[in-house]
Amino acid sequence: IKEWNNGGASTFLILKKGAKIGEFNKKITDIIQSKRNNTNESLFVQRFSERYLNGNYENGNVAGGRVHYVHLFSLIGLFILAIACVNFINLCTAKASVRMKEVGIKKAIGASRRSLIRQHLGESVFIVFIFLVPAILLTKLLLPKFNEITGKQLQLHFDINLTLAILCIGLLTGLAAGSYPAFYISGFNTITVLKGKLKTSVTTLLVRKGLVVFQFTISVILIVCVLVVYNQIQYIQTRGIGYHKDNIISFVREGKVEQNFQAFLIQLKNIPGVEKASYMYGDLTGGASSRSGGLYWEGKNPQEVIPFSYLDIDYELIETLGLQLNKGRSFSKNYGSDSSAIIFNEAAIKMMGIKDPIGKKVDFYGKRQIIGIVKNFHFESFHEKVKPFFFKLDQEAEGNILVRIKAGTEKASLTQIQTLYKKFNPGFPFDYKFLNESYQALYIAEQRISILSKYFAGVAILLSCLGLFGLAAFTIERKQKEMGIRKVLGASNFNILNILSFEFNKLVLVSILIALPISYLIVKSWLNGFAFRIDLSPWYFIISAVLVMVLAWLTVGMQAMKAAIANPVKSLRTE
Repeated sequence: IKEWNNGGASTFLILKKGAKIGEFNKKITDIIQSKRNNTNESLFVQRFSERYLNGNYENGNVAGGRVHYVHLFSLIGLFILAIACVNFINLCTAKASVRMKEVGIKKAIGASRRSLIRQHLGESVFIVFIFLVPAILLTKLLLPKFNEITGKQLQLHFDINLTLAILCIGLLTGLAAGSYPAFYISGFNTITVLKGKLKTSVTTLLVRKGLVVFQFTISVILIVCVLVVYNQIQYIQTRGIGYHKDNIISFVREGKVEQNFQAFLIQLKNIPGVEKASYMYGDLTGGASSRSGGLYWEGKNPQEVIPFSYLDIDYELIETLGLQLNKGRSFSKNYGSDSSAIIFNEAAIKMMGIKDPIGKKVDFYGKRQIIGIVKNFHFESFHEKVKPFFFKLDQEAEGNILVRIKAGTEKASLTQIQTLYKKFNPGFPFDYKFLNESYQALYIAEQRISILSKYFAGVAILLSCLGLFGLAAFTIERKQKEMGIRKVLGASNFNILNILSFEFNKLVLVSILIALPISYLIVKSWLNGFAFRIDLSPWYFIISAVLVMVLAWLTVGMQAMKAAIANPVKSLRTE
C-alpha cells in the first residue's frame, strides 16, 4: 500500500457527486510515472458496476469481458427469431395462390393496395401476439432450468420496461415476418388473379430460396460452434496442468491458526489420510499472489521492466502440489540459507537467458540464489501463456493452507481436519474448497456456453427443418398431377423421389458451402482467445455438413416418399 512499485493493492474510490470519470482519469493518468522511474504504466478508474461485464483490459483500456457473451447470445437469439420469421415468409409466399382470388375480388370492389398491406401486416402481428402468451408461459416454465445452467437468479417481473420491451419485440417480429408477404400478395394484378393465371416470378423464387439458404447456413454455423466449443472444454479438462489438483483442499489461515501456525501444521500432518500440507500466499486458480518488475539478474537491461508472477510459500508446498523439478532441488529445512533462495519456472529461465542457472544469483529485495527450476505449470487459465514465474520462502500473514488427502479417505480426513481447526479456532467456520473445483470455476463461462449453444443449435435446426417440411409439403402438393403423369409415363418411385427432393437438397448444399468458411472464421477467432487450444480438424466441418444434409433429406424425404408411392390415379383426379 505504501510503495509505488507494488501492484498488489486494489484501490476503490467514491467520487464526488457530479464528478466526470473522463476528466478525473486525465488527472491521475501520469501519477505512477511521476513517482517511479522507467515505467510506462498509467492509471485509470472504472465504474464498479461495469467491472463484471467489462473486466478485461489491454494496453490500459477496457477490452470487453463477459459482455462479449451477452452480445453473442443476443445475436444468436435474433438469428433464431429470424429463422422463425423466414418460415412464415416462405409459407405465406408459397401459399399466395390460395389467396389470389380473395385479393382480386377485394381490388375489384375498390380496396386499395395500402389497405391490403395493412390487412396482411395486421394478420401477421395478430398471430405473433396470440403466441406471445404461450411464449411467456413457456419462458416462465423454462426459467428455473436456464438459471441452473447459467448460475443466475433471473425472474420475470412484469414492470413497465419489460412489458414495453415484450410488446415491441412482438410488434417488430410481426412486421418483419409479414412485410414481404404483405407487399407481395397486395401487388397481384386484379385481372390476372381473377383469371387464375398467377405465375410466381423469378424474384419471388430467388427470395424464397435465399431464405431457406439463410436458415440452414445459421444451423450449420451453430453445429460447428457446438462441436468446437465442446471439444475445447474437454481438452481443457483433460490436459495436464503441471500439478496435482485432485484431493487437495485449501482454506484461509486466520485467527489463532495464523498465530500458532507451525503447531497447527504439525498436528495437521499427523492426521491419518493427510499426505502433505503447506502454505502459500495467493491462489493458483486465476493468478498468483503478486506481480513484480523489480527482479534483476546479470545481463538484464536496467531500462527494461519485465513482470514476473510469484508466490510466497512455505516448505513442502512444491511437494504438496506435485510440481516437477527440471533441475536443482526444492526448499528444505536442511539448508539454513533457503530463506534467501529462489526457484524459477522454465519460462522465466528461458526469458532471462541464463545458462546453467543453478547456483547463480538474482536480485529481488536482496540477493537470492537460484536453487531449482520447476517444469512449466498453469498458474493461470488456458487463456494465458505460461509466463515467467518464481517461488520464494516467506510466511506472510493470512494466505491459504493447502492439504493433500489420500484418495478414499476424504470423508474421515475432512472430519478430523475440521475438529482440529475448531480446536485452534473456536467460533470460526471451517470453510474449505477443493482445488479441482476452483480450477473448474476458471472455465465456468465456457462450460455454460457449451451447454447453451447446444440448446440454441437444437432450436435453430428444429425451426429450419419445420420450415423446410412445410415448404416441401406445400410444393409437393402442388406437383401432385405432374408426379401422377410422370408415373403413368413410367417414372419409378426413385425417380419421383429424386425429382422432388433435388431442389431442396441443392439449397441445403449451398447453405453448407456458405456456412463452412464463416463458421471457420468464427471458431478460429474464439479459439484464439486460448493460448492452449485444440486443432481445427476438418472433421468438425464434415460432421456438421453431413448432419444437416441428413436432416434435410429426412425432412424432405418423408414428404417426397408419400408423393412417390401415391396412386397416380388419385393424383390425376385431384382438382
